[in-house]
Amino acid sequence: AFDKTVAKDKSLAVGFFQRGFVHVQLEMYEEALSDYHLAFSHLRQNPFIDYKQLGLRHILYAWEVLYSTAAAQCRLQQWQEARATLEKAVVWRPEGRTAILDVALERVQDRLFLEPMQVPPGEFFRPRKKEVEQLDSKDFLGKPKVISSIIPNDEYIGFEPLRPQKQGFYEPRADALR
Repeated sequence: AFDKTVAKDKSLAVGFFQRGFVHVQLEMYEEALSDYHLAFSHLRQNPFIDYKQLGLRHILYAWEVLYSTAAAQCRLQQWQEARATLEKAVVWRPEGRTAILDVALERVQDRLFLEPMQVPPGEFFRPRKKEVEQLDSKDFLGKPKVISSIIPNDEYIGFEPLRPQKQGFYEPRADALR
């Protein structure tokens, strides 16, 4: 399901984040690491993305993605990289509250595995009912209009500003009146 989701929206950071968690659960650590890197890159240097507008009551924080990246690196025995990733997560943690990251750094120092973070269980994308009920097709382009010239001898097709008028050019021919 996550494969289909991220195939439809290549920049859905939370989709890559959740798929990374599933890959860790399935012991597919290389794939999990790749998904966490994609999730972090799709945050586009933002400290978080709030998905409430899309119907998911969750905010994905950059430090959570980095923490989970470090968890996948621990499973791959990449302890130095995990430590560097956690130190990067400390910078992204809002308001300097780094207690969870300090504990994680100690666990990595002792070469103990970290459990990756996830979207809280039971949270799904559910658009509000009032938004779904009003999903009528909207015509943003408007109705097509045929534009024709009132000048009989005008054979120009296209759009341009008004042209200067030439004397006698716009006069109807005698055979055109018949």
